[in-house]
Amino acid sequence: MSDLAPAKRPSPGDFLHLIRQQHRGRLKLYLGACPGVGKTFQMLAEGNRLRRRGVDLVIGYVELHAQRPETTAQIKDLEIIPPRLIPYRGITLQEMDLDALLARKPTVALIDELAHTNAPGSKKSKRYEEVQHLLNAGVSVISTVNIEHLESLNTIVKQATGIQVKERLPDEVVMSADQIATVDLPPGKLLRRMQAGKIYPLEHVQLARSNFFTETNLTRLRDLTLSKAASYLALKQREAAALGDVKLSLGQVAVALGSQTPDPGALLREAMRLAAQVNALWHVVYVCTPDEAPAKVARDVQLRISNTLDLAQRLGGIPVLLSNEEVSQALISFAEQYNIAHMVMGHPAKSHRSHWRFRPSLIELLTRELPNVNFVIV
Repeated sequence: MSDLAPAKRPSPGDFLHLIRQQHRGRLKLYLGACPGVGKTFQMLAEGNRLRRRGVDLVIGYVELHAQRPETTAQIKDLEIIPPRLIPYRGITLQEMDLDALLARKPTVALIDELAHTNAPGSKKSKRYEEVQHLLNAGVSVISTVNIEHLESLNTIVKQATGIQVKERLPDEVVMSADQIATVDLPPGKLLRRMQAGKIYPLEHVQLARSNFFTETNLTRLRDLTLSKAASYLALKQREAAALGDVKLSLGQVAVALGSQTPDPGALLREAMRLAAQVNALWHVVYVCTPDEAPAKVARDVQLRISNTLDLAQRLGGIPVLLSNEEVSQALISFAEQYNIAHMVMGHPAKSHRSHWRFRPSLIELLTRELPNVNFVIV
């Protein structure tokens, strides 16, 4: 049984619908500014949702870290294709087993770190080449990549951060993806996670913070990520317009808020920054469900909502209050009516997920019904 509300007919934006359309596999990417923003978590979470919908899905390769137990917990009952073990200079390296994946031939494979360089002696030198082989064999892939790995941005990244990124992949690999979801975390929160040892071991934190992980570097990388996501969306819109599927439009920005959103200010600033990046209007959408009627919501919650909408207006956003029994339907209707091209959404704390129906499947519902919207998951 699926935990998603049934659709009347398949939507072209549903990744499951996409992978059933033709023999060649489909590619979905979770794009982030840097390690630690939550790309692998989101990839595995989607894997669990697809598995619950009856999809034959396996983990082709995932990069796990002891510092990130929440991500490791997402593996749950997902089938894992064991990695190849390659002896190299006195150590044993682990690589994705392409032959085993081809022999197993699942409908979908989850494959982390698209820009990874394989160990010497591998059939393919880069992981993205292995992914392309799987796509040609009819296996759809969900993968992750950081913005600094794009070939065209190599010089810009070096100038902005002082770091020469060695692992790179052609831009067309990313731009040819069937879907891209941007996963974001504000620099301040990312640095606090790092300082707490939730990204790298504590003994490596100081070195990372003094080199790549500075607030200036992270801010610049976030800007590059938003620019590339906007370019991707514009490309897809032009392609769709050429086919007569949609009217070409630059679109606007929306941020979806709930009464239990843990850090609404972070979402507002992200939407404001994105709107400035793409030169668009931005809207702050709060959906009031029957469970959140004023008579049922605590006074402090009402005050928080009011203060958030006031802040949005001071920052230049357009506050929008909607009433609907279903948050997803309200957001879908608003996005279609106001030509929303980018939607900023938060990933709430576990204790808050039941209040605003902001369960993980909501994001998949929206991406299914709004295929031409770029979702930025903060």
